[in-house]
Amino acid sequence: MIGLGSYAFFWQHSDRAAMPLSLTDAFEATRDLGVDLFQICDYAPLETMGEQEVREAAEAARDLGLTIELGTKGLEPERLRRFLRLADAFDARLVRTMLYNADSHPTLDEAAALIRGALPDYERAGVTIALETYEQVATTDLVGLVERIGSPRLGICLDPANVVARLESPRDIVELTAPHVKNVHAKDFAFARQPGWVGFTYSGARMGEGLHDYRHLLEAVRPRERGVNEIVEHWLPWQGDAATTVRTERDWTRATIEHLRSTP
Repeated sequence: MIGLGSYAFFWQHSDRAAMPLSLTDAFEATRDLGVDLFQICDYAPLETMGEQEVREAAEAARDLGLTIELGTKGLEPERLRRFLRLADAFDARLVRTMLYNADSHPTLDEAAALIRGALPDYERAGVTIALETYEQVATTDLVGLVERIGSPRLGICLDPANVVARLESPRDIVELTAPHVKNVHAKDFAFARQPGWVGFTYSGARMGEGLHDYRHLLEAVRPRERGVNEIVEHWLPWQGDAATTVRTERDWTRATIEHLRSTP
């Protein structure tokens, strides 16, 4: 299933937008685009929502017919317990997370212990933990961790864009992680020369116009055959003013949805 994530609304949620979108606004915008899945990912207000606010947001998603996934950062026991409670409230079946966050930097052995401590509850609830590929952890280590634990409720959230900062090849990482992928973050990316030809900027690109060989990902991972969801997000730089940035963000979202739907 193709879905939208919070990073597809990064600037629309931002205080720099003329009228920042609420979570429910993003749900409604998602439904207006004919998309039935939304991943609430690294959305700061979710961390502090009270029970009533969570219930209201979950009800809004249900009323719109949306399936919800969740995303956070870190493996601290209370964080994983809270997101399992949120998964129950939203009827979510996947929680994307990362090994590290600003407050926690476990070793691989410590990460394994933290995941093993949380997994029995996730397994009983039928909720999958998907560890995202990113530059702070070698993907071979991330895959090794998943294989060491060996639970059907633990896998990889594949984001090939992130690994470039570690000088890993997106194509190689797609193939390495393919058997373990439970979730895909779908965005394009590219390098551009900085002014004066001194160095490069690595940033997002409109889907289909950058370096991401998405057809290769589809062939290697086979997400649509395996029921792995593809979540649209962007790395869109600020475009100079709020109106242009929001307009571009919405254009990129439509372009990405169209690209995914038209790429068999």
